[in-house]
Order: sequence, then structure tokens, then C-alpha cells
Amino acid sequence: MKWQNWLENWNMSSLKINTPFLEMEFKPQDEDRAAAWDLYIELLTRITTQPLHEGSGDEKTALDSIFAIFALTRTTLKTHGYRCQEFAKIAIVVLNQRIRPFTAKWHKLSIEGAFGDLEQCKAFREELKQLQEVLNIYTQMLGDMAGVENLIGLEN
Repeated sequence: MKWQNWLENWNMSSLKINTPFLEMEFKPQDEDRAAAWDLYIELLTRITTQPLHEGSGDEKTALDSIFAIFALTRTTLKTHGYRCQEFAKIAIVVLNQRIRPFTAKWHKLSIEGAFGDLEQCKAFREELKQLQEVLNIYTQMLGDMAGVENLIGLEN
């Protein structure tokens, strides 16, 4: 299977990736599967895939949890090394194209006091829901790469 087909299968073809890369074969190895599993579990148990219900939770804590995905991904990449290149290809793109714009925007706004404003908190939660839609797909992609059952939606 080519990368382009795999991304299309997950409805993630909107990621900006160079055409030559998209034509490459998608062949996850054992290290890719192990790295995907490590990050899959992290994403599955964070606000990245869990709803932030109205009236509960804290916007700053949610932002910090999303931001922590950068360090977790870097650690996963370092732990599994150069042998997890298929994992690295998707992880880096998702970090830079989907997560970074969200965290950069809201980090600045949080420093400026946005989370003390109810309208800003509401806007954050709406944008978080949009990001969660993408991260739910990403998490499922990692589960697929890891070769495990999809556990998103396991709970009510």
C-alpha cells in the first residue's frame, strides 16, 4: 500500500505532504508498531480523544495535555530510534500541521489571560473539539499501525 492510499483510507489526505513521499510504500516495521502503540495509549487516555464536557475540566490543563504530546512524541521517537521511520513520518506531520497551530495560538492567548474570559474559554473548547476530531482519526491510524483493536469510543 502507498502512503497516499493509507492517508486517504483515514480521510487524512488534507495533510500537506510532498508527492514523492506519498508514492512511497507504507510498510510499518516492528519498531513502528511499538512506537505507534506507545503514542496510541497516550492519546487514547488524554483530552486529545476524551470530551471536555461543559462545566467540567480546565482549559489550561487541557492545553497543557495537548502540548505534552510534543514531548511524548519526541521521547517515543528517541526510544524507538531510526527504525520507526514510518511512525516518524506521520507523527511529525501531525505535530507540525495540526497540533502546533492550535497550541501556538492558545498558548499565546492563555498568557494574555484568555482563560479568564468565558467567551474565550468557549472558543477554546470549540476549537479543541475540532482538533479532537483530527486527533481521534490520528489515534485510530496509530492503532492501525500498531495492529491493535480500535479502543476509541469504548466508553459511553
